[in-house]
Amino acid sequence: METARLKAFIEATEHGSIKAAAESLGYTPSAISQLISALEKELGLTLLKRSQKGVSLTADGEALVPLVRTYLASENEIYRFASELKGVTVGHLTIATYPSVAITWLPEIVRSFKNDYPGVQISIMESIREDIFHHFEQNKADLAFLAYSEPMPYDWISLARENVIAALPEDHELAGAKSFPVAECEHNDFILGSWGREIEILDILDRNDVHPQIKYTTYDTPATLAMVRMGLGISFVNELSAQFWNEHLVKLPLDPPQTIEFGVAVPDRDHMTGAARRFLDYTVKFFESRQQK
Repeated sequence: METARLKAFIEATEHGSIKAAAESLGYTPSAISQLISALEKELGLTLLKRSQKGVSLTADGEALVPLVRTYLASENEIYRFASELKGVTVGHLTIATYPSVAITWLPEIVRSFKNDYPGVQISIMESIREDIFHHFEQNKADLAFLAYSEPMPYDWISLARENVIAALPEDHELAGAKSFPVAECEHNDFILGSWGREIEILDILDRNDVHPQIKYTTYDTPATLAMVRMGLGISFVNELSAQFWNEHLVKLPLDPPQTIEFGVAVPDRDHMTGAARRFLDYTVKFFESRQQK
């Protein structure tokens, strides 16, 4: 059975669209449609209902999805084993990561890894926590950089702790203070990332028993800080994500101080691909060298 047909089917079900599946896989919509039709003909089943709004699963298609995912996961395991045998000289590595890691730590780790393994293709998917877990569930990521918070259903390798800071407009009444009291956020319009589900920040608010008025939610820190600069509110962000934002806003440590733990999550450390295992080694060495400086 051609895996290209199975991948086309799964992508179409995930996106609900032949066009979106084509964009995801790098095919034309016509090619995706032909692959799915060929699969339906091969199996003698109608798997998708097609309409002007997109595609949706038939009952037969819905029943088949778990089997197809298992089949594709087995194919990935074959390539993982082959990659191990070839000493990670070729292969593909997909990394899901918080954007803050993607623009700070990750480029240096990738450069070091690629110097020794130039044949490994690397894909980086900038994601919030919710998206990262989805990538793991869909077998789309080999490992992920994120902050620790319960629940953590995957194998976890701790790397570093980073401070959480308050981001304020330049004209804020506490802009000249040495620190920003956590409880003070209750008296300010608050901006929260991850569509309002930034669990690391929510954990800090809960631990300190403060309940700010969340006026705006954003996807990621750059949008949050841009809104802070315009005077729309304040926010708490990890210091790493605000590293390159130094104009027209004020960054203050929190009182009491707050930190979050960053690390790498993997679906199963005992079944990582050779490339992922070796990249994790380079990552750990990178953070060990930072601690020694």
